[in-house]
Amino acid sequence: MASQKTSEYLIQKHPLQRLPSPSRGVSAVVHVIGLSSFMYSFKFMHDYPNHANEAYGWHFQYLTVIGLTLSTLTFIFALLADITLSPRLFLVKNLLSVCSAPMEVLISILYWGLRMIDTRLVLPDWAYLPLHADLSFHAIPSIVMLVDLLFLSPPWTITVLPALGLSGGIAFGYWFWIERCYAHNGWYPYPIFEKLPTQGRIGLFAMSAVVMALSTSVLKWLYGRINGFGTQAPARSRPGDVKQNGIH
Repeated sequence: MASQKTSEYLIQKHPLQRLPSPSRGVSAVVHVIGLSSFMYSFKFMHDYPNHANEAYGWHFQYLTVIGLTLSTLTFIFALLADITLSPRLFLVKNLLSVCSAPMEVLISILYWGLRMIDTRLVLPDWAYLPLHADLSFHAIPSIVMLVDLLFLSPPWTITVLPALGLSGGIAFGYWFWIERCYAHNGWYPYPIFEKLPTQGRIGLFAMSAVVMALSTSVLKWLYGRINGFGTQAPARSRPGDVKQNGIH
């Protein structure tokens, strides 16, 4: 009986996370809000078409939309885990989050940082993006992903070198992808790519990989501070691991 109660408790709340998740309470509300915002962003692309709608690669030329898609997939698994209380779906969500949360933080840092310098570095003249849509694309995803990570997830166990390898693979995979799109379309998704020579674009992607890896480390540190165990999380398994985290 005691073992069963412990198992039920751990399904609702990992010992090292702040709030119960998966759960049909706060956790489900956060994931519904996040998915609602993500769906609005995709609807906006449909309702206000531009050059990207007819181009090779569609809106997936944009790192923003790639990140949004990954975040949507992450939150779909999160909500399904909330509804079913499935630890295995919770595990899938947490594994996806290792990639999607740092990517959304990177997107927000790059977008708003470059926009403060010059809006036309990130938005071409033909793009229509009112403030509410701008926030939906470039701010809300990172906010809800951070809430999910810091309050509704177990700690990450990924270390610096794997994080750098993951971010480097994403950055240079994206570079290859936009160069392929450019070969078909004759234009880059972000105006800053037009202004930089090839070496400059390589440098930008390399810097982005480093920033994303650093974001992973900073998020791990912030998780520890918020959840009360400093910078060293005692977890030794993958995030949400079914057996090691005591969920059966």
